[in-house]
Amino acid sequence: MSEKEVILTQDGLKKLEEELENLKSVKRREVAERIKVAIGYGDISENSEYEDAKNEQAFIEGRILTLEKMLRNARIINNDDVDINTVSVGSIVTLKDLEFDELVEYNIVGTAESDPFQNKISNESPVGKAILGKQKNAVVEVNVPAGVIRYQIIDIKK
Repeated sequence: MSEKEVILTQDGLKKLEEELENLKSVKRREVAERIKVAIGYGDISENSEYEDAKNEQAFIEGRILTLEKMLRNARIINNDDVDINTVSVGSIVTLKDLEFDELVEYNIVGTAESDPFQNKISNESPVGKAILGKQKNAVVEVNVPAGVIRYQIIDIKK
């Protein structure tokens, strides 16, 4: 089975690399120390500190494997690759909600970097899919649980 390509911007790549480095160099040591201290408490069969530390260790090791796999399968979108004439991953898009006459700006990123609270939406999200490949002034309809939202693409930039 082929592994899924992970689309990342330069910022996304940097954040994942920093997280991986922190997990490997800091968090691994911290949890190993917690395990060592918990073992010092004696009987580990009923030792909640030991269980908590082992669970955290399992989580950290799983996250390290996930990040390494993502980085192995990463396709990096450089700012030079972003076309300001068409919406693509890496674009910063200003949309106008045609019903409420409100503007919203989204940065289109791969799923690994999406963070709706920072207006970073995935190319696979409903809005991302609807606007991908479209040009300035295009009107798109996005199906959402509450119905259909109509947006006009006002601006596309890097």
